[in-house]
Formats: sequence, C-alpha cells, structure tokens
Amino acid sequence: MISDIKIYNEKQTQTDKEICDLLASNIDSVLKEAESKIWHAHPVWFLDGNPVVGYSKLKDSVRLLFWSGQTFEEEKLEDLGKFKSADIRYTSKDLIKLTDLKRWLKKSREIQWDYKNIVKRKGKLIRLK
Repeated sequence: MISDIKIYNEKQTQTDKEICDLLASNIDSVLKEAESKIWHAHPVWFLDGNPVVGYSKLKDSVRLLFWSGQTFEEEKLEDLGKFKSADIRYTSKDLIKLTDLKRWLKKSREIQWDYKNIVKRKGKLIRLK
C-alpha cells in the first residue's frame, strides 16, 4: 500500500480503517500492475491511466466503486449515475466477501470503459475491453 493511501486509511475511525485496509490490500494483491494514488481526495487504482476501482468514506459507510461496474453483471453491485459505474457500501469489514471482491477486481481488469478520455470525447464513453 502506498503511503498516501495508508495515511488516508489512518484518518478513518477504527471500523472504517479496517474496511479500507482490507480493501486496499486485496486491490493491491489482485491488480498488481495498477497504479494507485489519492485522486479527488480518495484512493483510486488505474490501469494504463484509466480509473478502475476506488473507495471513499461516506457519512454512514465506506463505498467501494468500480468505474465500469454496471457492465460486470453482478447483482450485489448497485448502479451509480448515468455512466457505467457501480458500487457497494460497507459498514463492517465482516460484510466484505473476499470471493466476490476478487471476482469484481478481475472483472475491473477485463471490462473497461475509457474514462481517461471522457472529457476529450465530451462525455461519451467508449468500451476498451
């Protein structure tokens, strides 16, 4: 885990820190080739400059967001917004099912929409994989 993400996680309550640490370690483990950084104040992982997964602290939970998650065809992920993103929210690390998480992370590598160039394309998403 890079130091900026570790610092982000350390700022959370104990329960939320446990969630964030578990998410970060599993994301790093599955997406070894991904670049991670704090982006728009939250931890995000990128493949070839394209954001694929990240998490953020909400008022009542930690949200795990997959930028292309609507096309994963996973019922536990909730559609979010008008683009292709989907999320799941956690209030305890015990709610994280690692088999689901690892499957979703693999899909985040295999199924990608081009968010890197969304501004250049004036809001139009094109599927990369």
